[in-house]
Amino acid sequence: MKSMQRRLSLGLISVLLIAGLVVGQVSLWLFENGLQRYLESGLQNDSENLLIALSRGPQGLQLDERRLSPAYQRPFSGHYFSIEFGETHWRSRSLWDAQLPRPDRPGLSRELQPGPEGQMLLVLRSDYQRLGQAVSITVAQDYTPIRDSLRQVQRIGLGMGVLALIVILLLQRVTVRRALRPLETARQQISQLQSGQRSQLDARVPLELEPLVTQINHLLAHTEDTLKRSRNALGNLGHALKTPLAVLISLANDPRLAAYPQIQNTLCEQLEQIQQRMSRELNRARLAGDALPGAQFDADAELPGLLSTLGMIHGEHLQLTHNVAPGLLLPWDREDMLELLGNLLDNACKWADSQVELSISQTGDGFVIEVQDDGPGIPETERDQVFSRGMRLDEQASGHGLGLGIVRDIVEAWGGKLQLGTAEIGGLLVSIKLPARKQKATTA
Repeated sequence: MKSMQRRLSLGLISVLLIAGLVVGQVSLWLFENGLQRYLESGLQNDSENLLIALSRGPQGLQLDERRLSPAYQRPFSGHYFSIEFGETHWRSRSLWDAQLPRPDRPGLSRELQPGPEGQMLLVLRSDYQRLGQAVSITVAQDYTPIRDSLRQVQRIGLGMGVLALIVILLLQRVTVRRALRPLETARQQISQLQSGQRSQLDARVPLELEPLVTQINHLLAHTEDTLKRSRNALGNLGHALKTPLAVLISLANDPRLAAYPQIQNTLCEQLEQIQQRMSRELNRARLAGDALPGAQFDADAELPGLLSTLGMIHGEHLQLTHNVAPGLLLPWDREDMLELLGNLLDNACKWADSQVELSISQTGDGFVIEVQDDGPGIPETERDQVFSRGMRLDEQASGHGLGLGIVRDIVEAWGGKLQLGTAEIGGLLVSIKLPARKQKATTA
C-alpha cells in the first residue's frame, strides 16, 4: 500500500513539475511577446511623430526640436532616436556621445541591442519618403527595467508555483490516504484472516470494493465447507477401514495359519504396513487445509486439557510439566498443532519412566518446541531409523514410530526442522524449529 502511495505521489509530482514548467514558460513567453508588441506600437508612434517633426527649410529638410518629446533631450533617459537621410544624420541628445545601433532591415529588432550606460534597447527601424527624400528613422527604448521586472515576476511565480505544488501534494496525500484506507483495512483483515483471527472479511466497505469482498467471502465459505467435508470424509474413511483391517490382522494371527509361518509372517507384515501407511497418509492429507483460515493455537487454553488427557491415559505416575510464556499464540491451525503436540507428548509418555517436559519459546525468527522424557532414549546411530515408515526399535512397545513420522510430516509441511537429541533428564529430546509465518500483504 505504501509503495502505491509512493508511486502515485511521484507520478503526480512529475506531472505537476512538467506541466508547471511548460505552462509557466509559455505564459511568460506569451506575456513578454505581447509586451514587446505593445512597446513596438509605442515606438512606431514615436517614429511617426519624428517624421512629422521633419519640415522643409531654407537648406532642405529640418528637424523641429519643439515637437520632440522631453525624454529625447535628457541624457540616458532610455528613449533615443536616430534620423538619416542622404548624408545628413540627426540623433537625440539623450544618446550623448553614444551611437544608436541601426538594424539591417526595417521593423523591430529580434534581439535586444546594447545601449549607453549598459542599457539593453528595444530598437525599431522605419523607412519613409518625406518631401521626395528617403528617410530612415530608428527609435529605441530601454528594455532593462522591463526585463528586470519580468525576472522578478518569474521568481515570484516560481515561488508561488512551488508553494502551490507543496499544497497540492499535501492535499493529494490526504486524498490518496482516504481513498486507499478501505484497501489498507482489507489488507489488514486478510492478514488477520491468514493468521486465524477472523473467518471472513468485513462486508461494510465502499461500493467499489463490495464485489471483491463479496467474492472473497464466498470463496472462503466455499473453501471452508469443502475442507470440512474433506476432513469428515477422511475421518469416515479411516473409521470405515479400521475395523476391516483389525479383522484381517486378527485372522492373520489365527493359530490355524501357524502351519504356514512364511505366509502368516508376510500377511501380518503387509497388513501392518497398510495400517501404518493409511494412518500416515490420512494425517498428511488433512494438512492440506493449513493455508486456510482457522483458529490459532492458544497455549494457555489448550495445553492444560491436553496434558490432563495424556495423564489419564498413561497413568498418574507420570509428571507432565510445561514451560510456556503466558499468552503465547502459535500462528498455526489449532487442530494441526494439537495433532503435532499430541503425537510428541504421547510418544514421550509411552517411553518415560516418570517425567515428561514440554517447552515452547518464541525466537526472533520463529518458534522452538522441545519435548523430553526420562526414558531410555535412542542411541545417536539409530535415531534416523525411527522415521522409516513406522519403524520401531523396540517392537514390544508402541512408540518412537508412527507418531514421530506424523510429526515429521507436519513439521515439513510448515517448513520447519525436527531434530532428535539427548535430554537433560536422561531420555529422548525432540526439538522442533518452526519459522515465523509471513503475512502476505497485498500491494499494488
